[in-house]
Amino acid sequence: MNILILGGGGREHALAWAVLQNPKCDRLIVAPGNAGIDKIAECAALDITDGEAVVGFAVEESIDFVIIGPEGPLAAGVADALMAAGVLVFGPSRDAARLEASKTFTKEICDACGAPTAGWARFTDAASAQAYVTARGAPIVVKADGLAAGKGVVVAETVDQALAAITDMFGGAFGAAGAEVVIEDFMAGEEASFFVLSDGQNVLPIGTAQDHKRIGDGDTGPNTGGMGAYSPAPILSDAVAALALEQIVKPTVAEMAKRGTPYRGVLYAGLMIENGQPRLVEYNARFGDPECQVLMMRLGGQALDLMLACAEGRLAEVAVNWADDHALTVVMAAKGYPGAYAKGSVIAGLESLPEDSHQMVFHAGTRAVDGTIRADGGRVLNVTARGATLQEARDRAYGMVAQVDWPEGIYRQDIGWRAL
Repeated sequence: MNILILGGGGREHALAWAVLQNPKCDRLIVAPGNAGIDKIAECAALDITDGEAVVGFAVEESIDFVIIGPEGPLAAGVADALMAAGVLVFGPSRDAARLEASKTFTKEICDACGAPTAGWARFTDAASAQAYVTARGAPIVVKADGLAAGKGVVVAETVDQALAAITDMFGGAFGAAGAEVVIEDFMAGEEASFFVLSDGQNVLPIGTAQDHKRIGDGDTGPNTGGMGAYSPAPILSDAVAALALEQIVKPTVAEMAKRGTPYRGVLYAGLMIENGQPRLVEYNARFGDPECQVLMMRLGGQALDLMLACAEGRLAEVAVNWADDHALTVVMAAKGYPGAYAKGSVIAGLESLPEDSHQMVFHAGTRAVDGTIRADGGRVLNVTARGATLQEARDRAYGMVAQVDWPEGIYRQDIGWRAL
């Protein structure tokens, strides 16, 4: 098969790495890719949010299967354009992707199907939102309704913090994503990620993970897109996963089908778990980043078979074969992230690191310049390893981090601490 992956981050490097383990893959193109992806696949310059351009490229290159990595193309309807052109695609339609693109839509779906989640209210102006928060008190959660690259959520511990977040969001801090704001009751517990494939009718759980959103050790400082992750997540036991599937995921998929917008693709349920009871924090319409990296490290080549079965409506025929192991990834970011950071610093030492089924450095924000690898984003590298235990995976990953020569890079020292 000729396969096209849309995206250029660590998630897409991990997807590319897994797809290439499968003998069904004859040719792999990633658009736009990055310096790490360029070493294992063809990279192409393409506007991945332009459905017409993506369809034209897919036809021109005789692409058999398209895997959409990030949320931008999904929200732009690229999957719809590919489906209309008869190109097999992994990723939900624009209408179905509203489960990620609109917090309000997700809450309405939860209300309609009885899925447990936090109490909520929606606002289109700052004054009403601030009056609500003042009356409600803190802690409380303020969310930009639209897509904000994983950063449009503020867990406010005081009313003043919530008021400031509302001012920022309506003031344009997150662009159009903050034109509407959803305010939620605070949920206590521990957060974990549950990944499920849906072909519109059938659902198949494909793994659990836990990520570290805050920039600093001990989960301190501002939220980021994710500073590391590990899989599986101990808090998301088989019993909790079964509850989440029956009470949250299956009712959601059924409600989406009932509305004539069947959900096809990966559904990433962010869950808050307290006393063994899961509640929905949010949905994402694509693999998490950096959770995808640890999932792909554990799934390997079967990931392609699972995604194909999902796209072709054959999920009921397949199963996931897990190795009884653990994976952990450490994100190396540019100094200053998630605030202002410089681009262009040289990263050395990568060529001496092992690349096999147990350890990989997935590139997130890199580019090649005159034979060197340069930092080209906020989150730059995902140093990832597997082990028989989480401690072994962690030791292996941090051993690799120590060999990366990048003075301008920062990373957390405690990835996996909740489980360990």
